[in-house]
Amino acid sequence: FFIPFRKGEGESETQLEKLEHELHPAVSYCILPLFAFANSGISFDNISLEAITHPVSLGIAAGLFFGNQMGVFCFSWLAIKMGVARMPQGIGWLQLYGVALLCGVGFTMSLFVGSLAFAQGGNNIGVDDRLGILLGSLASGITGYLVLRLSTGDSSASASNTA
Repeated sequence: FFIPFRKGEGESETQLEKLEHELHPAVSYCILPLFAFANSGISFDNISLEAITHPVSLGIAAGLFFGNQMGVFCFSWLAIKMGVARMPQGIGWLQLYGVALLCGVGFTMSLFVGSLAFAQGGNNIGVDDRLGILLGSLASGITGYLVLRLSTGDSSASASNTA
């Protein structure tokens, strides 16, 4: 209510728009992810090697990490090869694979589906599914970042759009 939302003389944007642009990085990359993580219900009290290696945790982590990247990459490859889609100019297969890896970061919907699926589970099933989601999302995010980071400097990968 106290921030002017009208442009002053000679200004290209309002004070409110300037404030939005200045706050956007902090909110998008720090505050919002911390808020989502804090509300995810993951408690670090029950985390142990047994919880990490529990079949539910491993299955969910593997599904997020391997399943999403394989599904997104394979169907993207198929769509490009069938002529339904085109590879963007200057993008190589390694970069497309990096984006497919990032698709494994499925925090919000995975937590929602996990809470529905394991609502009547056993003692630690609720902890195990959340731990698997966290591990799978972290693995996908870190690996996707590394692949994209390494592939952006590789001009030979982006110059050739053949498989």
